[in-house]
Amino acid sequence: MLTAFLAVLPVFLLIGAGWMAGRRAWLGPTGSAELNRFVVWLGLPALLFTVMAEADWAKLWQPGFIAAFAIGGCAVLLGTVAWRLQRGESLADASLNGLNAASANTGYIGFPVAEAVMGRDSFGLVSITAILTASAIFSLAIVLLEAGRHQGAHPVRLAGRVGLSVLRNPIVLAPLLGGLWSSLGIPLPDSVARALHLLGAAASPCALIALGLFFAAPRQETQSTGLGLPIQLSVIKLVLQPLLTGALVLWVFRLEPFAAAVAVLMSALPTATGAFMLADHYRLDAATTSRTILISTALSIVTLTVLAVLLQALPRG
Repeated sequence: MLTAFLAVLPVFLLIGAGWMAGRRAWLGPTGSAELNRFVVWLGLPALLFTVMAEADWAKLWQPGFIAAFAIGGCAVLLGTVAWRLQRGESLADASLNGLNAASANTGYIGFPVAEAVMGRDSFGLVSITAILTASAIFSLAIVLLEAGRHQGAHPVRLAGRVGLSVLRNPIVLAPLLGGLWSSLGIPLPDSVARALHLLGAAASPCALIALGLFFAAPRQETQSTGLGLPIQLSVIKLVLQPLLTGALVLWVFRLEPFAAAVAVLMSALPTATGAFMLADHYRLDAATTSRTILISTALSIVTLTVLAVLLQALPRG
């Protein structure tokens, strides 16, 4: 247990460093926003592009892995939406809470956690989960949010709006371009590859610092909320989603141990910060969302450590 805890501890130490920098205002009032822009537009796209451009596609193309992660996340999202609708929430609010329960922080926490627990050989599969989170789970939530806001909107117009939004996302576009480059069979020029590797290497530490800055930033919350719902959503995210994904990879798709472990590990990550951005954009309950992100990230110190103990005993072949 101690070995697994020490493996994931650097991830949370960097988040803590970002929180301290935010509380002390070491990076100024716009530090969080600017560092976040670097991660989203430069660091993480560079990492995703190089991983996909240099990937061994014979090993990477695993339809069962893709299906298990996507089905697990979308099922949790839709199940949470149905639960919250039964509790009297609007479709928009229920959709946001579904996203809170289903969107794993693959881009910011996924890569450093995967490297600590599974090694860098997992990065190709982690890239796929980042794409699926952005293009499938977030897209489904956006469709439901738009449907809740625009009752009776034409389905084609709604689909077009969502499709353009997804394709403009650099976290989706960069790995798609990397895969296209790989399909050409042309190796990246050495100077370009080195530059991209340097840029991509900054993605994980900067993402973790940005996450800590996000937690430290004061937010105006227009709605009061208790801790009950955020805790419930955090339990769904950290416990129920990896259990569902684990059942899919073991008993439905029967993945080999390494891919199965990566799928479960990525599904067990805390709620993605993108959920707060959508809450702010759609003027919904940002208080519940921000508290879910904070609580799920804090609790994941324990849950990821326990999961790491179990996964590190699996073969890596």
